[in-house]
Amino acid sequence: MEFFLDPSIWAGLFTLVILEVVLGIDNLVFIAILSKKLPSCKQDKARLIGLSLALVMRLSLLSLMSWMATLTSIIISNKYFSFSGRDLILLIGGCFLLFKATIELHERLDNNVHQDETSKNYTSFWTIVIQIVILDAVFSLDSIITAVGIVNNLPVMMTAVVIAMALMLLASKYLIKFINLHQTVVVLCLSFLLMIGLSLVAEALGFLIPKGYLYSAISFSIIIELFNQIARRNFIRHQSRRPMRQRAAEAILRLMIGNQSKNSNEVTLQSNEEKKTLCTSSSDSGEFKEEEKYMINGVLTLAARSIRSIMTPRSEISWVNVEQPISNIRTQLLDTPHSLFPVCKGTLDEVIGIVRAKELLVEIENKIDVAKFSSATAPIIIPDTLDPINLLGVLRRSKGSLVIVTNEFGVVQGLITPLDVLEAIAGEFPDADETPDIIVENNSWLVKGGTDLHSLQQFLNTTNLIHEKDSYASLAGLLISQKGKLPLSGEIIYIPPLKFHIVEATQYRIKLVRITKDTKFYN
Repeated sequence: MEFFLDPSIWAGLFTLVILEVVLGIDNLVFIAILSKKLPSCKQDKARLIGLSLALVMRLSLLSLMSWMATLTSIIISNKYFSFSGRDLILLIGGCFLLFKATIELHERLDNNVHQDETSKNYTSFWTIVIQIVILDAVFSLDSIITAVGIVNNLPVMMTAVVIAMALMLLASKYLIKFINLHQTVVVLCLSFLLMIGLSLVAEALGFLIPKGYLYSAISFSIIIELFNQIARRNFIRHQSRRPMRQRAAEAILRLMIGNQSKNSNEVTLQSNEEKKTLCTSSSDSGEFKEEEKYMINGVLTLAARSIRSIMTPRSEISWVNVEQPISNIRTQLLDTPHSLFPVCKGTLDEVIGIVRAKELLVEIENKIDVAKFSSATAPIIIPDTLDPINLLGVLRRSKGSLVIVTNEFGVVQGLITPLDVLEAIAGEFPDADETPDIIVENNSWLVKGGTDLHSLQQFLNTTNLIHEKDSYASLAGLLISQKGKLPLSGEIIYIPPLKFHIVEATQYRIKLVRITKDTKFYN
């Protein structure tokens, strides 16, 4: 009874349990790495056998403490070195640990690990068990020497070993699962094994490395890895909140840019003659052209765009008013290069139908009523909240015609043709009466206020013009949002790393903007 009431016994037991767990972690890490080479159905069995062998070996060595004492006696000695039995065990174990950890680390750095459950190239089960037994002997020796040095009481030492191994057995499955799921942790653990193996070899050769140094380095590395895992978890959590389509699109674009950069770097190493040869056979080079990158980016971002960013806005719609004289209608049809026109009664919001210019000209020559002829082709009307992917199906049903976009109050916002969708993907195709939305000048770009932001962002090769919650779709909308009101001509708005100079603006809208790179963000 006095045995249980002695505070020193309990203090020694508690201290020894903690130390045994700490000293057993490296054994557990090695078992985790070795068991990964086995099929998943045998990994738990190897783990249980490994820890059970460690427990049996430590209890056996504790019961042979008298034999343990002889291990410190010199058995090999000459004028250059001397080794005790303990030194030989530490030397062999340390060399084995260095060799095995190096091989494992090399496999992971070369990405040559067994991860396919259907693979037949798994390591033999008993080969893994033998390796575990060898390392158990080394780690058990270190653990027993520590126990003898702290508590010279056999029952207390055996109790501490059993408790420590039970705790490790309970936590081993979760620890091994965590290690196997995080490759950076595996590499870190292998570096710990290298460090431990080096310390064992050094100790066997008579160079004592204080264990406090090793544990300090290991603890510091674990803290850094903890920060790394927290950062990685927060990054994954943030990514999971973003749409899968957007994440996939960004991954493909990064791959394209990476390949393009790699090819560009390779080209810079070639001679001028090789560059000329490469240019002449560029169609076979396999690298992405700027036009291809632009189109792929347009396809991948199409679903994330709004209808308003694709449509021709209301202010640019050419429409036929049936209330005006026939001669005016005929002149309008002949002077405008468009092939399709909305026909309206008085205002654009009163759409009667959609007509083709050449067909309407023929009917006008035949003195047919324009309103009656136009009403035969009813307009297709879609809300401005329609998804761009669903828009493609509507355009297919329109059979080459156009669709009218309205808001919730039925007010016409714009129109969309198949050409508008093509321009959203491949870039602008100006009509004969139009000037390009973006004109390249010396170190600047002259851009219309109504230019689509997606196209502008792709053209300028930037990513900070569009944000997920923004409701505007044009350059003018961006600048008005930044200013908080309609800017005046001559004003300058900074959106790093770009500078926007308002060239022309009325009291109702922004017409023309000059964009330059703000040099203070590049110096």
